[in-house]
Amino acid sequence: MKFEIMRDKLLDGLSDVMKAISQKVAIPILTGIKIEVDKKGMTLTGSDSDITICTFIPAEDNGEQIIQVVEKGSIVLQAKVFSEIVRKLPTNEVTIEVANGLQTHIQSGKSEFHLIGLDPEDYPVLPEVKDDYLFSLPADLMKSIIRETVFAVSQQETRPVLTGVLWEVKDGGLACIATDSHRLARRLTIPEDMPEVPFSVVIPGKSLQELNKILPDNGELVDIVIADQQVLFKTRGVLFYSRLLEGNYPDTSRLIPLEYKTSVTVNGRLLLQAIDRASLLAREERNNIVRFSANEGKVIEISSNSPEVGKVEELVEAIGVTGEELNISFSAKYMMDALKAIDGQDITIQFTGAMRPFILKSVDDDSILQLILPVRTY
Repeated sequence: MKFEIMRDKLLDGLSDVMKAISQKVAIPILTGIKIEVDKKGMTLTGSDSDITICTFIPAEDNGEQIIQVVEKGSIVLQAKVFSEIVRKLPTNEVTIEVANGLQTHIQSGKSEFHLIGLDPEDYPVLPEVKDDYLFSLPADLMKSIIRETVFAVSQQETRPVLTGVLWEVKDGGLACIATDSHRLARRLTIPEDMPEVPFSVVIPGKSLQELNKILPDNGELVDIVIADQQVLFKTRGVLFYSRLLEGNYPDTSRLIPLEYKTSVTVNGRLLLQAIDRASLLAREERNNIVRFSANEGKVIEISSNSPEVGKVEELVEAIGVTGEELNISFSAKYMMDALKAIDGQDITIQFTGAMRPFILKSVDDDSILQLILPVRTY
């Protein structure tokens, strides 16, 4: 194998596939990146067996020659070392040659590196994904869906299925739901080309966070293919495979209250800043609890009391308060996460009592719902 490539394009491709590389893998060859080159271009593959990322760099793009292939072939190189070398090479022209079996020579300007490669035949084969369920979503919408749900997945491995986000198609819409059993985040959307058949899969939260880093910030369509045990996201020259989590996701629809006794409408950003300040004193506490009080007036009170540190009280002007008087305590972190997901808009919070779950929604947009369980304080 021998080819010349533009260093900046190689770095772009490497930065994508490196997101799938982990040093803690059961199969040693997965600490490497597989490089395949032919006349059409170069394919880089990185995997930790849960996530696999493939990126393709074309030999020519918009009339610009990116890769000149002298001889096609493939090799696996140690990911960390190879990406560090490429990042620090002195010029933008890089020549890579594999000779005498697995001996790999990398040359740029007056620098020359010799790496010992690994046999590409030993690299695991990509998962077979048949187009069982295929639909598309714009990349920017997908980034919003991930941002609005993934923070609520469980960090505990005791119930592995809760470390993922449920993607469920039914009744003509896609529901994405995450819960760690103390809070819940739900985003509803209607893809333009809805899959014909209803389906329900749980995608690991970690996979979605890595996917989010690769997705472009534009409306480019991402194809989503769901198959047995795997989901594949296809975007501009990148294939992102993730395993799916096994197990039954709990029925969360029963958690969402359908009626309420107190409703508060307030600017989300003002409330977020007030809770952030109140949590300064609550941060040392194990649960960082903040208290929220509302009555018929248009003012809500946010307070926090930490016996060793002191206390804070702050009044926030509400847009409207209706229903019964309310005193409730909750985790400042959970509330701030939920408010960030709704992102600075005017929000309505609906309470059904001091010890019942409450929900947050945007005033203008019904598609995002956040639910939080309050905390008992004595």
